Amino acid sequence: MNTTDKKISEVLAKFGEPMAGNVWRVQGTAVIYHKTLERIAAQAKVVFDEPKIIRAERDEAVIQVTGRMGDRVEWSIGEALIGVNYRVSGKQAAYVYAMAEKRAKDRVILKLIELHGYVYSEEEADEFKQGRPGDADPHVEIEKSEPQRGKVEAAAADGKVEDDLKAKIKKAKTINAVTDLMLHADTQKTLADLPEGIRDEIRDFAKARLVELGWPTKKAA
Repeated sequence: MNTTDKKISEVLAKFGEPMAGNVWRVQGTAVIYHKTLERIAAQAKVVFDEPKIIRAERDEAVIQVTGRMGDRVEWSIGEALIGVNYRVSGKQAAYVYAMAEKRAKDRVILKLIELHGYVYSEEEADEFKQGRPGDADPHVEIEKSEPQRGKVEAAAADGKVEDDLKAKIKKAKTINAVTDLMLHADTQKTLADLPEGIRDEIRDFAKARLVELGWPTKKAA
């Protein structure tokens, strides 16, 4: 495990979140789920001030968000401009204010827990979302061919893929082995072909295995 991964893993562990299942890489950049940051913010009792609207247009929103965690105070800016840093398909509605707020809050959370610059929120860029395990964007689902869809659904239905991956997790003898397995490109590709519910179940299974191996479960004070 390299220095960056060690830092990310140690910080996430303070909030009861393993790196495995929560972080992946897009062209070498570590990316974390928005929902994981929301859970961390709840654990850390992060309180956000009322956001400040800096720019408000039909296709663009720029919002400043300030967050507080104990005595620490951090602020950041969230931007969303359709066609520039926020792309939507023809079948998707555009929510520039919601996206700008998500980005700002995620940046603030990462600053407060001292991971800013080590890992980025999945909301930061479309390529992060498109490269995540199990991309569930509606337009991606629509573009899947029927034969591929049938193959994925059949594999998920018989439980073989899920059972095989759980067996590999169970065989992992160390915390690093579980983490490396979950971060491996082949594992991420497998997860990408599974329904969200099964992906979450496998993530929880991996977390339970980490705990069995002595992974720290200490919560933030």
